[in-house]
Amino acid sequence: FFFLSGSYITSAKCYIVCVTSQSSMLDVGKWPVFALLPPEDLQLIRQACVFGSAANEAIYVTVNDEVFALGTNCSGCLGLGDTQSSIEPRRIDILCGKKIVSLSYGTGPHICIVSPVSVDGEVYSWGHNGYSQLGNGTTNHGLTPALVSTNLISKKVKEVACGSHHTIALTTEGEVYAWGYNNSGQVGSGSTANQPTPRRVSSCLQNKVVVNIACGQLCSMAVLDNGETYGWGYNCNGQLGLGNNGNQQTPCRIAALQGINIIQVACGYAHTLALTDEGFVYSWGANSYGQLGTGNKSNQAVPTLINMDKERMVEVAACHTSHTSVAKTQSGQVLMWGQCRGQAVAYPHLTHFTSTDDVFACFATPAVTWHLLSVDGDDYLTVAQSLKREFDSPEISDLRFLVDGKCIHVHKALLKIRCEHFRALLNETDEETIEIHQFSFLVYRAFLEYLYTDTINLPPEDAIGLLDLSTYYRESRLKRLCQETIKRGITEENAITLLSAAVKYEAQDLEEFCFKFCVNHLTAVTQTQAFAEMDHDLLKNFISKASRYGAFKN
Repeated sequence: FFFLSGSYITSAKCYIVCVTSQSSMLDVGKWPVFALLPPEDLQLIRQACVFGSAANEAIYVTVNDEVFALGTNCSGCLGLGDTQSSIEPRRIDILCGKKIVSLSYGTGPHICIVSPVSVDGEVYSWGHNGYSQLGNGTTNHGLTPALVSTNLISKKVKEVACGSHHTIALTTEGEVYAWGYNNSGQVGSGSTANQPTPRRVSSCLQNKVVVNIACGQLCSMAVLDNGETYGWGYNCNGQLGLGNNGNQQTPCRIAALQGINIIQVACGYAHTLALTDEGFVYSWGANSYGQLGTGNKSNQAVPTLINMDKERMVEVAACHTSHTSVAKTQSGQVLMWGQCRGQAVAYPHLTHFTSTDDVFACFATPAVTWHLLSVDGDDYLTVAQSLKREFDSPEISDLRFLVDGKCIHVHKALLKIRCEHFRALLNETDEETIEIHQFSFLVYRAFLEYLYTDTINLPPEDAIGLLDLSTYYRESRLKRLCQETIKRGITEENAITLLSAAVKYEAQDLEEFCFKFCVNHLTAVTQTQAFAEMDHDLLKNFISKASRYGAFKN
């Protein structure tokens, strides 16, 4: 992922052009590989990339510039020094503090990143290396990130792009270097011999300035500063856009785009998308899933204008692992076509998404990220994050609760919006401090925090007090959350205590849950101190109900 002069964002396989200043927080939680991370960890993620044959591997960077990896670790692609899978994140120490600006992956998979920490943009690679795609001169798999130095040591690399088993790099001077698998000429060296170390792609690109690169599975694409587009490598599906199906061992200009100023290309598995400076989208290559958006499934060997019938397009996206195509309009509408969850969508289809990333998370196969996801580089916070940060902060609060001699700082307006009890109370008083006597500090603080975050932060044994409060304040949703929290903490020792609380606070669902738990663990429960001290009427009702339930049958 790389920002170019504030206007272009490019990726290894597919690229995005942003012509507006608007940005949004990206939700990595849409990708199942992150499902087990707790919310507090998810909130720290600044960049992330999901990859692998089943979208089962991920690398992410935190706000503290620490780099973590998790997943199946095929070919050592997590860079952890081994090939052991990890369901929990493990830190990649060598990459911490590197400030990654570009990351791409192949299907091996192999991984390549650019770090601008030094004066020269450093390139690191690791993972599968059966075709020398790591650029280190060998075919040995790399278990840890290693510097790619040959021919790049004095170059300022700003971006990398990976095909299935080859890699290309773009320097700040507009030069392109390539290495790895070359069976179809995708390295652009003029032969089909694999390239073990970075080699400059010259030929037709000599003395030209490249501003945008992309890779399909077995092909490479480049856009020049004058809007010309070049392609090389595998072409049996017409993905080079040259009007034929012959492979090309050196870069060839796409003549059909003469006079059309391309600002971005994006490569799918075997098709290509191109965005013009006027917001039009062209496509060419394989089309068996309708990924060209032409309304049919016929391959196209020359660029074909897609009839969007929409406003100006400002970004296109594709990924070399899939047959899905995506575009975004100037007003933020997202369209998708091609292979979408197994369906072939031959025309651009308007979605409800606001981000192209969502399409790949929900409809691509596999559901990998099409570029390095990046959270806003500034200190932007969502409304929910801002409210959470301001809870119990005395700086701008206008009300405090005094509970057990301790203060909790809040905001009157928010409490009025969130709770009917406070709306009535605060409309009748101008007090800046309100004392609370009927609830503990722990419980009351958890209640107020819930109003700011929609979550409760209490252990199950303390949630009984919050259940009491939710009943008193008639907060039905909070009551349900308390019941769920209590259920998760039930044990043979506390089951009777929780049952008693459920009956007291008329929490019928919780009462039924606790009752069934007690019956299923009857012998152990009846031997607890809580059972011995059980209220007489509650004990009588429990025995009667348990008898009807069949608990005392031999």
